[in-house]
Amino acid sequence: MVQKLFQEVSRVSGAVAVFHQSIPMLTGYSFFRSVLSFTCKRSCQESISQTLARSPFSTYSKLSAFPSFYTTPSHSYSWCCPFSTSLHLRHCSPLLCSLFHSSRPTTLMDLKDVLEILEQLAPLSLAESWDNVGLLVEPIKGRPIRTILLTNDLTDSVMSEAEAMNCDLIISYHPPLFRPIKRLVSKDWKQRLAIRAITAGIAVFSPHTAWDSVKGGVNDWLVGGVGSGKVSVLSQALGSAPQIHQLEFTARSQEELNTIMAELQGTKSGVSLQHNAVRSESGGYLVTLLCPDLALTPSVQTLLRHAAPSQSLSILQTQKPPLPGHGQGRLSVLDESITVATAIQRMKSHLGLNHLRLALGTQRNLESTVSTVAVCAGSGGSVLNGVKADLYITGEMSHHEVLDAVASGCSVILSDHSNSERGFLSVVKERLKVRLSDTVTVALSQADRDPLEVV
Repeated sequence: MVQKLFQEVSRVSGAVAVFHQSIPMLTGYSFFRSVLSFTCKRSCQESISQTLARSPFSTYSKLSAFPSFYTTPSHSYSWCCPFSTSLHLRHCSPLLCSLFHSSRPTTLMDLKDVLEILEQLAPLSLAESWDNVGLLVEPIKGRPIRTILLTNDLTDSVMSEAEAMNCDLIISYHPPLFRPIKRLVSKDWKQRLAIRAITAGIAVFSPHTAWDSVKGGVNDWLVGGVGSGKVSVLSQALGSAPQIHQLEFTARSQEELNTIMAELQGTKSGVSLQHNAVRSESGGYLVTLLCPDLALTPSVQTLLRHAAPSQSLSILQTQKPPLPGHGQGRLSVLDESITVATAIQRMKSHLGLNHLRLALGTQRNLESTVSTVAVCAGSGGSVLNGVKADLYITGEMSHHEVLDAVASGCSVILSDHSNSERGFLSVVKERLKVRLSDTVTVALSQADRDPLEVV
């Protein structure tokens, strides 16, 4: 019976992933519940609910949803029925299976286990090159991770909160340690936080721009607050594979080519080099050599020792492959145009704020139409600069950056820096709860807040 229900749900929802897990439920009776979990578009939720309501298990079933980290605007749903069953995996993406598995292990987790999950949710390779992300403070003695505290900024008050709750790991969106440290002294407030963390045995992790960049991350959450639309990335993230250089040169004969390649393969870089040689009309060879960054210097030195290559050598840097959906900033072409006033009210609700700062574009008013919205969490002036949109939404911009936007006819909404980011922590909490063991508690900091307020 559950098998037929599964097939019907798949048919009406076009589910991307459907899978099953039997889990023990402490309900006063000794039985197992079967859980169907699947990922599909939010528009399918009503059809799914109606299908479940017609089932014999409708009295007992429960449909719940949580946002998908990688598939905006898809959601994941779970449905429980009061009988155990053997339901096979179908149409199931391994990535989605790993992200949305409905059962939660009950074994203790150490720091390494939690860091692996954080890496799955948002690879640190997505962070900007200037950023300082990852594990910033590691306790000398490892211990099971039982309590995780989420905060946008790690301050003295947040650290006191973590100490009071015997926290094992602080995930601070902004890195409390950013610039290189030559000494650890308590008079510097950031260094004092690191000392307190080490003393209390608390690990500190920061994802920062990795969360900004990842598909389904901070910027997708931020742009979703203004309404649904076709979303694209403003500054495309590139693959993290090592940089490859393309070296082009000529060799006068097959013998010279063989000698050169033997010397190149014999360099101390220890890297295997790929090359392609094409016979030229003059009888020589046009050679293309792919060279990793590590092997570039010894390879060039080798080529310069030969007459023909030294006179014809050119070096090109190959472009890393783009990562669709990942990158800094977002541009949304709204499904339905709204007014500036409506955008303000939606963002106040989305960010949980009573006040926002607004700069109206030239010849614009509160009733002006907004069809395109560009967003960047935090300080978005550099990312939004020159982007054609009806409205910019970010935490902060400089005075002159706002003037430039207004002069171009674009209105600007500013929330203050961390207010454009903090609400995403609630989303992260739910995503971690799905992935972590039942032995781990995830809490949102109650002491964390933007340092600026309207008075």
